[in-house]
Amino acid sequence: MIRGIRPLLRGSTYSGALFAYCGALASLPLLPLALLPALSWRSAPESAQIVLVLLVWAVLVGLVGLVRPVRRALVASARRMLRVPLPDPVAGRRNSGSLGLDRWRTPLWLVLHVAAGWTGALASGVLFVMGLSLPGNWLGGEARVSLFGTSVRTSGGWSWVVAAVCILLAVAVCVLVSKALRWSAPRLLGPSAAERLALAAERELLLAERNRLAHELHDSIGHTLTAATIQAAVAGEVLSADPEAARAAMRSIEESTRAALEDLDYVLGVLREEQSGTAPTRTLADLPELLDRLRHAGAVVEPELSGELAQVQGTLSRAAYRILQEGLTNALRHGAGGPIGVRVAAGPDGLDITVVNRTGAGTGTRAFPTSGHGLPGLAERVRLLHGEFQAGPDGTQHWRLAVRLPVQVSA
Repeated sequence: MIRGIRPLLRGSTYSGALFAYCGALASLPLLPLALLPALSWRSAPESAQIVLVLLVWAVLVGLVGLVRPVRRALVASARRMLRVPLPDPVAGRRNSGSLGLDRWRTPLWLVLHVAAGWTGALASGVLFVMGLSLPGNWLGGEARVSLFGTSVRTSGGWSWVVAAVCILLAVAVCVLVSKALRWSAPRLLGPSAAERLALAAERELLLAERNRLAHELHDSIGHTLTAATIQAAVAGEVLSADPEAARAAMRSIEESTRAALEDLDYVLGVLREEQSGTAPTRTLADLPELLDRLRHAGAVVEPELSGELAQVQGTLSRAAYRILQEGLTNALRHGAGGPIGVRVAAGPDGLDITVVNRTGAGTGTRAFPTSGHGLPGLAERVRLLHGEFQAGPDGTQHWRLAVRLPVQVSA
């Protein structure tokens, strides 16, 4: 019994009914316009005039729903008073089926809103008045309830019973009106199929951008920390014997960490949806600086560059730099000393990148923590560029990273 009464006591039920009644009141200014056709057709039967007024009134209410700001206002008010989780309408976008059913969802909701409001207001109002007036005749009087030509006499204690039933029916009407609007709001005010596709596309672009930023941050910060750690160790070892080499290592640490801080500031600004300025760009033109930082870290780098690298521009140039940066970082982390072979060759139809380093125990081995995201991130980056990716042992003592990216070399 208590569970059955509890839904009647919820605040959302009465706020929903109030929302429906407000919609009915808001339609009143359109009533004089709806009466004009009936006044000009006085010879028609009264029932036909009533139907004509109601139809014209519904059409006028529906036309109001075609105005763009109306839907946004309805969504906001339904979300607040009906407690329905509705997303904001997609701004500045019309559905591809704007001449079909989707365009008329908001007018249909508005007509339903007004119809439910008037039906609920009239029915609950009559029932409440009956429930409050009938008990006044309980001392021997009689009361007559008439509805649609049918009369029922109540007297004595039965007046209280009928009054209680009327009050409960009035509350039930409020509940039904509220539930009807709560059920129809997501279906008529919620996003259409076209809007859901647009929102899904926007979310996909956002996730792709965040994934790209994660790769950029992993490549930049991971390389910088690895190189800075090695350079700091080298500077500490040669500080007394070769102060100039130690100072060069410290300058290299300063330059690489400053570049990493720029990348970090940009990524954090994007993730916080702040105005973060222009994205730092690292391209193949920055490859000599990258190789110099590795040399300052004590690595022996043997580059082999061929082709017109300066003519590789845009996304491919930036991706090639990040691939080389991650490959060289892995060589520093997991290599066992010896030279690191770097080959970059730009051909007429592809860009070939190869990084080869020694593996196994050796004097140059250093242990660094790793997230395990480096090679999977590289593979995903290459896949998005429709390239070819290989990474694995090359013989018994070497590790080889080989990437081929399709490229059009501009003239």
